[in-house]
Amino acid sequence: MYEERADNLEKLVKEADEWRAQCINLIASENVTSKIARKTLTSDLGCRYAEHSGSHYYYRGTKYAERIENELEEQLKSLFQCKNAEVRPISGTLANDIVFSVFAKENDKVMAYTTNAGGHISHYLHGSLGKYTKNIIQIPLSNDKYHLDVDETAKLIRRHKPSLIVLGKSLFLFPEPIKELRKVCDKAGTKIVYDASHVLGLIAGNQFQNPLAEGADIVAASTHKTFPGTQRGIVLSNMDEMEWKKIDKAAFPGALSNHQLNTLAGNLIATYEMQVFGGEYAKQIIKNAKTLANKLYELGFDVQGRDFGFTESHQVVVNVLDYGGGEKAARLLEDNNIILNSNLLPTEEQKNCKNPSGIREGVQEMTRVGMKEQEMEYIAELEKECLNGKNVGEKVINFRKDFQDIKYCFDSRS
Repeated sequence: MYEERADNLEKLVKEADEWRAQCINLIASENVTSKIARKTLTSDLGCRYAEHSGSHYYYRGTKYAERIENELEEQLKSLFQCKNAEVRPISGTLANDIVFSVFAKENDKVMAYTTNAGGHISHYLHGSLGKYTKNIIQIPLSNDKYHLDVDETAKLIRRHKPSLIVLGKSLFLFPEPIKELRKVCDKAGTKIVYDASHVLGLIAGNQFQNPLAEGADIVAASTHKTFPGTQRGIVLSNMDEMEWKKIDKAAFPGALSNHQLNTLAGNLIATYEMQVFGGEYAKQIIKNAKTLANKLYELGFDVQGRDFGFTESHQVVVNVLDYGGGEKAARLLEDNNIILNSNLLPTEEQKNCKNPSGIREGVQEMTRVGMKEQEMEYIAELEKECLNGKNVGEKVINFRKDFQDIKYCFDSRS
């Protein structure tokens, strides 16, 4: 009986792999690792422990794991031109949690985006930040709803003197005004925390703002969106050694014990890949996102951010209320092998979260399998056909046949 269950599970995993390879994957928070990076996931490292404080390891048998972790730290510091890198978090949310546990004490005032304004759930009351303080002040938006209102935000910082402000979003089309807020934050004693989860690969490729260079105190991020690594998290900074030790302690023993050494090794491969291919990859991601947005707009879709060129990131956001709303549109597209997610728009109330007006599309995965501007235009046409009631599932499958090999990596050498 157990052998049969194992066989069934193996079959399910195989079917999942095959189906995803036939789909147009536009989930903005996903990517695919290279084959070389994927090999590390099945290594013996996945069975081992390497918990440590600083350079002191509490287990024996870690001499190779230590080398991998130290190398990853050094390569990330080189790639992002920073002094400190914490690589042990096993998710972006845990990376955020580690930072919040250090800098957001009970009753502290903190400024962050609400989820309907584009903020990640970990940034707000019901997520990670809410574990440490309930005094969360909403970051005001400009009239277009996709930018922070600098003047109003500065007034709130001067008035409330929050311990930190959390920039960076889950719905993330445009750079944040870090430089504009740095001086007022310095005067108020406010640290700037920047969640780079969605744009980490664009930053690595020098195609988005550099948050640390512009004045952010801390960058926390996941490593599997525009950065095409394994599913983990990192924390980066240029803070002094004494402050950085607080992050180290918050990571261990504060937030984790062991930290999945196989996925750590996979991220080192991804870091090497981004050092070589990151600029080219990030440029193509942004070209593709802009092309997809423009074509969708030409086809009559209500693409958000129009007055600002639609997007400066990997994301495209569309109001599909005319097609029954985001959830209906996303389900219909999935039935036709186009995968994306419904999403609240900043103009909506939180209560609409189960049936939002928008959909969010990310082009980073399809860019990594070799798609360029011409393919983005065709994807827009397929979406239009599908949402107008045509079955395009077979068209999608045939289209994906020519886009199976992962680019911007070392796979051709394996």
